[in-house]
Amino acid sequence: MKRREFITLVGGAAVAWPVAAGAQQRPLPIIGFLNVSSADAYAPQVRAFRQGLKQVGYVEGETVAIEYRWADGQYNRLPELANDLVKRQVAVIAAAGTPANVAAKSATATIPVVFTAGSDPVQLGLVTSLSRPGGNVTGATQLTGEVAPKRVEVAHELVPGAKLIGLLVNPRNPSAVNLTRASQQAASMLALQLDEVHASTEAELDDAFRTLAAKQVGAVVVVTDAFFNGAVPLLASLSMRHSLPTVYQYHQFIEAGGLISYGGSITDTYRLAGGYVGRILKGERPADLPVQQSTAVELIINLKTAKALGLTVPLSLIGRADELIE
Repeated sequence: MKRREFITLVGGAAVAWPVAAGAQQRPLPIIGFLNVSSADAYAPQVRAFRQGLKQVGYVEGETVAIEYRWADGQYNRLPELANDLVKRQVAVIAAAGTPANVAAKSATATIPVVFTAGSDPVQLGLVTSLSRPGGNVTGATQLTGEVAPKRVEVAHELVPGAKLIGLLVNPRNPSAVNLTRASQQAASMLALQLDEVHASTEAELDDAFRTLAAKQVGAVVVVTDAFFNGAVPLLASLSMRHSLPTVYQYHQFIEAGGLISYGGSITDTYRLAGGYVGRILKGERPADLPVQQSTAVELIINLKTAKALGLTVPLSLIGRADELIE
């Protein structure tokens, strides 16, 4: 072989080596995302979760993969979906909403779990303490239980002459008992009577509002729940159809045409959870990551909806509102 041909051959091989090496890239780490609702209903929350991931250097499809498991409102599917993610051997499970939190924790004691929750994670048995979670679970919460009594107060302020208030509860939610108790205590202090109705399907939601309208409740307070979060447009529609002033927790209810919301920021909680998932992928342990709490609380009022309901919103509420939709 001539010297010039030999140099050309060696040079060509040297160029090919990096290409071959690049073709043997490591597979992307996989996050399992578990939620009781649906992808369409939780699109804003998923965007916030991805934002949190991006803040610590992870981009879906580029540096990390996400496998989504949606229960579509069927709580009984959550254990099966959680076990499926465990069998898939994902790197981290992001469990969104209290029912998904409980299912993920029950499914694994080794794969890290990052939750988003609106209830006390210690009381739910997810962690041993907020500052030292212990085990394989940590996450982020927003103010839900703490402000549940406040929503009853807002309903009373909104319709001061009403003595009967409806309370919409999903009995399948592990937090339902505590949130209902807190709401009942607030009503008792205001000399109000709460009429509790249950719903865990869209058909039952329709029945619940029909029942409350027939009982002529002055307003409705919705106890926060992941299924309800996924049914916000329906909740807003039913409240208008039955002319029932309804108090919810999240601003998505107002965007769907609802009357009033008071509570923490669910999207901020998902952003915080996304950041924790990224930090765990980088090697940090859930046991060393204190549970984060989003402390943002918003009062948002849709004055257009109030007008459609023939309701005059008291100036005391308008003056405290963080946002007014006119």
